[in-house]
Amino acid sequence: MSLGSWLRDHPALLESAYDFTQRAFRGLHPLIKRLGYKRSERVLLPVEDLTKKIVFDCRTCGQCILHSTGMTCPMTCPKNLRNGPCGGVRANGNCEVKPDMRCVWVEAYERSQRMDTYGHEIIMLQPPVDRRLQDTSAWINMLTGADKEAPPGWGEAVYEPTTE
Repeated sequence: MSLGSWLRDHPALLESAYDFTQRAFRGLHPLIKRLGYKRSERVLLPVEDLTKKIVFDCRTCGQCILHSTGMTCPMTCPKNLRNGPCGGVRANGNCEVKPDMRCVWVEAYERSQRMDTYGHEIIMLQPPVDRRLQDTSAWINMLTGADKEAPPGWGEAVYEPTTE
């Protein structure tokens, strides 16, 4: 078992680390803003990227919602689903696309049940991934609010029923 998978199976530890890191970044926000977000990102992104890849198998989407998904990266789902499992989860809890892989969302739900502060967020609706944020710092995007912006076209009416 890898260090990352052991840590993911102990989400309460990661939840504490997340809470500390979030408070630290919010406290450092005035300094980061003064230095400039782009300049700060050049320093932060390599550290964030390496750490999250080791611990979470991160895909650097720029819109990290680990705290809302049982400290499980939803982008590791072969379908990149951000709001729960597809209809193809196998009876044994494995993925329909990769039968040897446990469904990311089954793991996320199980892990969220072992979290104290953020575990309830597993039921919150997440906006779809904004691909423009790929390979950017989720921490910088959190500070600027870019991670909360919906991608272009999201939420707009796509289907209008006809009345006949």
